[in-house]
Amino acid sequence: MSSGFGDAFNGFFWLLVLILLSWWVAALCFFPFLVFSVLTPCIGGFKNVYELLLAGIMFPHKCSDNMVHRRSYDSF
Repeated sequence: MSSGFGDAFNGFFWLLVLILLSWWVAALCFFPFLVFSVLTPCIGGFKNVYELLLAGIMFPHKCSDNMVHRRSYDSF
């Protein structure tokens, strides 16, 4: 699947993930991210949770970038 149908399938796959999943993930991560972003400088143990929530917020951007560049689904 290096060209033609494969590229179209990859773009369509990322479009579906963007519409059906990524906005929900970002919305659910938003409020906890605000809380942890304030607490992380005070409590260093929250850094991993902070980074995970940031990745959740950035998930729609990653999906749209993968869709535009028609990257394979294994680039999650």
